Amino acid sequence: MGDVISSHLDEGKREIITARTGEVIGEFSRLYEQQYAVALFNKVRFDIEGGGGPQPQLLHRKVPLENRSIFSGALFQFLEENNKWRNHFLFVPDSYTINYYDNKASHERGLHPKGNINCAGYKVLTSMDQYLELLNNSLPGVKAKVGNSPFLKCATQFPLILWHPYARHYYFCVVTEKEQQKWHAVFQDCVRHANDGLSEESQVQTPAFTDAVRLYRQAHGQYGTWEMMCGIPSQILANLVMETLLPELRDLISPRLKGKMHDRQRNWMLVCDAVYGLVVRQAQAQYEAVVQSCEARRPPLEASIRTDMDQIITSKEHVTNKIKAVVLPKAEKLLTVSIQPYISSILEALMGPTSRGFSQVRDVFFRELVDLSKNTLNDATKEKVGEHMEKISMLAFHPVKMQSCYEKVEDLSLDGLQQRFDVSSPSVFVQRAQILMREQMDDAVYTFEQILHQSLEDQGPEGLCKNIQRCQDRVIKKFDYDSSTVRKRFFREALLQIFIPYMLKQLTPSISSVSLSELPRFQELIFEDFSRFILVENIFEEVVLHSVMKDIMMAVKEAAVQRRHNLYRDSIVLTSSDPNLHLLGENPAIDWAGEYGTGQEEVDREETGDSTGGAAQRRRRMKQVVSMIQLDGSPTLVNESCLDIPMVDSIPEEEAEPAKVNGTSLKGKRKAPPPPVQPENIPSPSPEAKSFLHDPESTVSAIESAIREIENAVQGEDSEPAVEVAILEAVAEVSPSSQKDSVPLSKEEESLKPIQQEALAPTAFSQEESTPSSLEEVSSSLSTQTGVAATPVAKEEIPTPTTLDSKQNCLNSLGHGLYKVSRVPQGFWPMLTPMLPTVVELF
Repeated sequence: MGDVISSHLDEGKREIITARTGEVIGEFSRLYEQQYAVALFNKVRFDIEGGGGPQPQLLHRKVPLENRSIFSGALFQFLEENNKWRNHFLFVPDSYTINYYDNKASHERGLHPKGNINCAGYKVLTSMDQYLELLNNSLPGVKAKVGNSPFLKCATQFPLILWHPYARHYYFCVVTEKEQQKWHAVFQDCVRHANDGLSEESQVQTPAFTDAVRLYRQAHGQYGTWEMMCGIPSQILANLVMETLLPELRDLISPRLKGKMHDRQRNWMLVCDAVYGLVVRQAQAQYEAVVQSCEARRPPLEASIRTDMDQIITSKEHVTNKIKAVVLPKAEKLLTVSIQPYISSILEALMGPTSRGFSQVRDVFFRELVDLSKNTLNDATKEKVGEHMEKISMLAFHPVKMQSCYEKVEDLSLDGLQQRFDVSSPSVFVQRAQILMREQMDDAVYTFEQILHQSLEDQGPEGLCKNIQRCQDRVIKKFDYDSSTVRKRFFREALLQIFIPYMLKQLTPSISSVSLSELPRFQELIFEDFSRFILVENIFEEVVLHSVMKDIMMAVKEAAVQRRHNLYRDSIVLTSSDPNLHLLGENPAIDWAGEYGTGQEEVDREETGDSTGGAAQRRRRMKQVVSMIQLDGSPTLVNESCLDIPMVDSIPEEEAEPAKVNGTSLKGKRKAPPPPVQPENIPSPSPEAKSFLHDPESTVSAIESAIREIENAVQGEDSEPAVEVAILEAVAEVSPSSQKDSVPLSKEEESLKPIQQEALAPTAFSQEESTPSSLEEVSSSLSTQTGVAATPVAKEEIPTPTTLDSKQNCLNSLGHGLYKVSRVPQGFWPMLTPMLPTVVELF
């Protein structure tokens, strides 16, 4: 692989790469310095004058994924170094960078990963047909047939391929289609997060950067949306360089590629990856230099802006009016003919999938809260609420649970309009809508967390379900309002991104021909001290933007009035509807597991651990957004492959649903049954009872005698024969291996005889004592006597016992049969209770 790169990237070609990168970054740097001053002026003006849209009702989480990881698991990865598939362990931290290791132990020991993948600009493919189609387009003249790729034969039928137009490709595969779907959702989330690499918190650098990139592309005749505007600044600049550099290199290197068509395509990919890596490093160094230079000049610039703010605004308005006189007539004509007829159709194409996606977000959030209410009905404790809230808190970052929401927006299509308005792909709008959906989900979850936590502190667990319902209603109402506001803003921005580049492309030639002679006159109207903050090119674009903004606002307003997509009218403003709520947003993040005791033990162990072992323990115990459960019967790869990959349609959280083994629920096995306790008010078993229970013949005769006594005792009463037979037959079905010969009675056992006989008398207990007051008392009594954790079953038929295969089955049958009794016959319970400890002792 190194020989291929070195042979095709000699010193001459590296000089070409460095020269082209310097040219592009140099021109970009000039534009960036100009736009930096303009962005700084806009930021200071906004700080002074204020403004903005309606205040959001939901709270916003400051650090969403603190001490969290997203996903981890094992799958096959293709290594190009030796052309072999290897089982690797993948770990996705909160940065969404995919790290891969040789195995899980390497990660837990804190070793450096074998490699990592920054997913910005990648596409996730699930078939070789898709991959080969993209691969053929990367090297014109060298075509590979579908299904014939010798250098890449998948180990399974379910591939996962990360494709990039310039960088290295990554190949994975899994065993089943379910695994493929789950990993596909995780990889898509990584791509979505990495593409959104520019920080919105930087109110100067980010606008300056985006405007400089846009102006650079417009200067080269590219006005439409750009798919490769993704990642961090150095990656975006590298993509900008590769747009012009790659065709030039391809013309130089493609004729020199040797071998079969697959080998040539593979070698070309290796060369592209090496070139891209070199360009990224050079672009990053040059970008950091220009940013440092601008930041160093920021203090005097900001001081000048604050001093001369009024004069700068007046000068800008004067120049704007002059430019409007030249631009507006042509802009309005173009707007009437080419824009207005398409506004409603494009808006409808955007609104349908986007509104369905936000509606699905609301449904997923609502279902999670309903599940929380159901789970707290049976166990309304703070610990149980903390356990469920720990899972709900990261709902927005659960790629599988959010997948149904994201899929709704992926239906967005602009067929017939893309070529007309130079829209390269709707993916730009799809990913932006998905990011907004995730933010809205996290805001709703975080708001619910804060309200519920405050309610628990004030009122405790009393009336927990009602508190959850009240908190849910408050948050859903706020979500509907914020969702409407966010969607309307998204529709306006999307329409502007579609129409403004088209209008600029149409107006620039005609305006330039008229205004070339007038441009120096416009420039003369600006004082030299203000020329850094007022640029004629920016004012021209602002005039075009304002000319179309009125029609876009009217179209969105009319859509809200129709109520087809659950949009609030602009007249509905919920300002300060809940002033105390925003005070909760200043509180630190809630650690549900630690605060309510479910995770305190692990935290204590981590704090007391040594420095080296403690770090490894923290890595192993790091909370993971996507919980992974390996179910029995699911195929696994060798060497720990896919042990942690979820295999079901919806990934259950830990202990959310009891797993099944051979059709038997494991719910009862989570906690060890309580040890048998001998109650003080129940006499010890009779020695004769021990004797005849150990003797098979005595056992049969004793049971027959007991049946006769019970029948006599319940004469004239409403009885339940099926219950009695079930219990007595369960006692009779004792395994022969456990039966022993009777032994002589000791003196202590002889002394217990009178007490036992008295206890066996039917009249020893009063009617109130003999009949349990409730089903729970029956359950409690049996739990202490038999040691079996019985589970109540409401309104269920009492099963007829069959031959039991083991001692445990005998006890389970006895316990379940007794627990389902809704009414015990008079005189029956006092006769049975003294025998139960003997039966337990027998086993």
